[in-house]
Amino acid sequence: MNKLSRRRPVADINVVPYIDVTLVLLIIFMVTAPLLQNGVDVDLPQAEANPVAIEPETPPVIVTVMADGQCRLSWQGEPEEVSPQSLLVKVTAILHHKPGVQVLVAGDLNVPYGKVVEVMAALKEAGVGKVGLLTRPPIS
Repeated sequence: MNKLSRRRPVADINVVPYIDVTLVLLIIFMVTAPLLQNGVDVDLPQAEANPVAIEPETPPVIVTVMADGQCRLSWQGEPEEVSPQSLLVKVTAILHHKPGVQVLVAGDLNVPYGKVVEVMAALKEAGVGKVGLLTRPPIS
């Protein structure tokens, strides 16, 4: 018998390239994840308050009332502009999908108080049990 006929076929898969690709993807996701946190520029009022405990596995729904009275809804993604009617529908859908999710309202310092109350009333109508208000800590 010659040397070629005694060789057996190798049935092992070379996994080194898969490990390399996985490591590169992991690094890419670690670098880009902080960049995906989008926000809305709002001048929040200052107040002394205890911080709200946010559960890391379920991010809160944040309803932002801009200085011009427009509302933006932010939950697991980029904030989107919403009307009061669509706010009601979207928050109801979120609560149906994730019951118990926290809902926070960020009202601009220059927005009329009545507009914030309208948003809070719409959230109550959507079935939100507790609404938190976002503020900035006072500057000493």
